[in-house]
Amino acid sequence: MKTNDQLAIATIRSLCIDTINKANSGHPGMALGSAPALYTLFTRHLVATPKDSLWFNRDRFVLSSGHASALLYSLLHLCGYKVSMDDLKAFRQIDSLTPGHPEYGWTEGVDATSGPLGQGISQAVGMAMAETMVNKLYSFGDDVCNHYTYALCGDGCLQEGVSQESISLAGHLKLNKLILLYDANQVTLDGALDLSFSEQVKNRFLASEWEVLEVKDGNNVEEIDAAIAKAKTSKNKPTLIIVNTIIGYGSAKQGTSKVHGSPLGVEDGKQAKLSYGFDHEDFYVPAEVYELFNKTFGARGEKAYQKYQKTLNKLASKKKTKDEYDRFISLKGIDIDKYLPDVYPDFEEGSSKSTRVASGQALNYMMLSLPNLYGGSADVAASVMTKLNNGSDYRADNRGGHNIHWGIREFAMASAQNGMLLHGGVRSYVGSFFVFSDYMKPAIRMACLSHLPAIYLFSHDSIAVGEDGPTHQPIEQLAMLRSIPNMDVIRPCDERETYGAWFNALRSKNRPTAIILSRQNLPLLKNSDGSKVKLGAYVVSKENKEAQFVLVATGSEVSLAINAQKLLLEKGIDVRVVSMPCWSYFDKQSREYKNSVIHLSRDKCVSIEMLSTFGWAKYCATNIGIDRFGASAPAKDVFQKFNFTPEFVASVVEKL
Repeated sequence: MKTNDQLAIATIRSLCIDTINKANSGHPGMALGSAPALYTLFTRHLVATPKDSLWFNRDRFVLSSGHASALLYSLLHLCGYKVSMDDLKAFRQIDSLTPGHPEYGWTEGVDATSGPLGQGISQAVGMAMAETMVNKLYSFGDDVCNHYTYALCGDGCLQEGVSQESISLAGHLKLNKLILLYDANQVTLDGALDLSFSEQVKNRFLASEWEVLEVKDGNNVEEIDAAIAKAKTSKNKPTLIIVNTIIGYGSAKQGTSKVHGSPLGVEDGKQAKLSYGFDHEDFYVPAEVYELFNKTFGARGEKAYQKYQKTLNKLASKKKTKDEYDRFISLKGIDIDKYLPDVYPDFEEGSSKSTRVASGQALNYMMLSLPNLYGGSADVAASVMTKLNNGSDYRADNRGGHNIHWGIREFAMASAQNGMLLHGGVRSYVGSFFVFSDYMKPAIRMACLSHLPAIYLFSHDSIAVGEDGPTHQPIEQLAMLRSIPNMDVIRPCDERETYGAWFNALRSKNRPTAIILSRQNLPLLKNSDGSKVKLGAYVVSKENKEAQFVLVATGSEVSLAINAQKLLLEKGIDVRVVSMPCWSYFDKQSREYKNSVIHLSRDKCVSIEMLSTFGWAKYCATNIGIDRFGASAPAKDVFQKFNFTPEFVASVVEKL
């Protein structure tokens, strides 16, 4: 190893030790072990620039093992990003730019929020997919979107099930510009890896149609460099580079679990630095190390960035590509308002259709004007209606396809969608049966935390699933989704509201949206209004004269409430029916508007929803729902068993 390489790696390791020691918290093990690998990647291969950290054609890097964040922050500092020495000293402190795990949009240079192990790999897969999609969207795709996606993972990532879902998908799709570095240090938090893991990782990846390379000495920069260079030449497979490292390298506790997640401390930290030949005060960076990064990472990124700007100028000036260029520039981000249709289509009064069918029609209506819309489902496209009729299938031999076949990989699907949106240039949606949102929840939460406008289509939304029984009948899932911060959940009552849900979901720039859809047909309601979905709730059926009660419902239960309203009026009880497709939208409205919709006190309000009643108490004192698991039977019989009938709703109001 060259002297300047040794000095730079020693500096990086020392910064990691100091950063974690000062915080008295963090994970030095992997940071010290993987320092040479990431040093090599950043100084010899990665193309990016702190001049424009969101430059569209940069290489992407995902730290899947987010607990090694001290290593990433140290590299970002040395590369010239807005991560100062003071930021390193504030590691893991309140409101600092260097939180315990990297967060996208919070720290400059961080391409993905990573924390729970395994999801970073999936996000990298999504980024690699998006790179191929944008590349094929434009005739000049090779000039504007042509880069690599790198990720670093550890043993923990590969034990999480979501990693294998994503590894399998990446191999199937032949994502050859995806390169995964695997820190194989043979240690986990609880002890040696062989306590819980004995599979042949190489064979696992080969079986999943990946190229596999191995670096025997994780401290050998030239060996690491050669492996990355070879991985970049792969024509039809993603590449795994197994880098054999020593966890906590240099520490007296190196090679053991004791160094995984505990600071080295002053004495061991000093001894470790001396073992690297680095005898300096804490947080010291030699001037020649800054210069080395500037001449390698900095110069390479600057050259590529300037070339890219010249390319854009040429494309903008050519008549042949001017319109296409304008579309590329406007669609690089997530703002697609100008491409949305101006008006809703005509709806057939008196019609009846399931909202899953309405959603499929709305999706295809939107797709006609949204050239960068991609999506699919976890093998239930025909049931959730996620197919784009004018789009072909996205495959290894057809990067221009817009219909994604995710396979039965719900978690990876949702996590890869995050990667697609983090990459930019595409808008996306994924679909599944509502009950399987449980498999997707960690990735949905990550989308919320990352402020991504992900769209989830969940059909078969209640006990109306019927014969498939309680294993497939969602109960608590709606309350779960509504409880996630920065999440919008829309349960439309008919075709008009379904279109409204889609318009709002696509207009979102920094919040995920789940659209909850029915399997059964629902009538097109006389006074439903898709344009009012954005308000969260509105009066869908007024009282006759003066309301004595307010019935608040969502989805299929809105028509149920209207039928109960008719029965109650016959008995001299006047009620108002409110459709509330989205709680979070409604909660953001003015107090005056909210009081104009739900104008009576809580004790005069009744909610109706064929799912858990959890959370409804903030709007209504009386809540008609189902707080137990369902039953297997035809839907009409299930409705009777659990009292979702106009007669029962009317009887509840009568008793009040």
